[in-house]
Amino acid sequence: MPDPIVFSGGNDGAWRVTRQTAIKGNGVAGVDRLTKGGQPIAGATWVLSGVPSNLRYTNAAEKRVLDATPSVLGRPAATRAALIPIAKSAAWWALAQDERRVVLEDKSRHIAIGSDYLSAVSRQLVHCRDQPGAVFDFLTWFEFPPADEGRFDELLAKLRATPEWGFVEREVELRLEKVS
Repeated sequence: MPDPIVFSGGNDGAWRVTRQTAIKGNGVAGVDRLTKGGQPIAGATWVLSGVPSNLRYTNAAEKRVLDATPSVLGRPAATRAALIPIAKSAAWWALAQDERRVVLEDKSRHIAIGSDYLSAVSRQLVHCRDQPGAVFDFLTWFEFPPADEGRFDELLAKLRATPEWGFVEREVELRLEKVS
């Protein structure tokens, strides 16, 4: 099993929180900084963690597109980031995996929409639904250069307008800026 990826929110960290918004449902406690790493930071206000996983809903053709434009985290120019924790409804999890795939891609085009932004926005999906005490199902980490923040906003608007987002019960958006 892959090592957990831990996000610690508090007063210290390499990322300054520039905006924190509860998009749907309850937010998380307000913090000034965020650390992304392998271990929780002592004194953190909150800690969210999960593990990267296999591509659960991606078919072979989509995987080829994703592999052709790899998501590269840590690019020097990517001094903006976003952490978006999401929890989906019981109705979502009651669907069979093939039914979730129909909503995710056939109806919502989630993978196709995201693929259009791969060159500008790097991303990492972390699964936490099966983690003890998890309050979110997914943690999505995005990094992008300041010049591509508009493209990131466009990506979010398109995804949030899809049928899939009808199954989201809780979504928090933390916008971040790398501290030099």
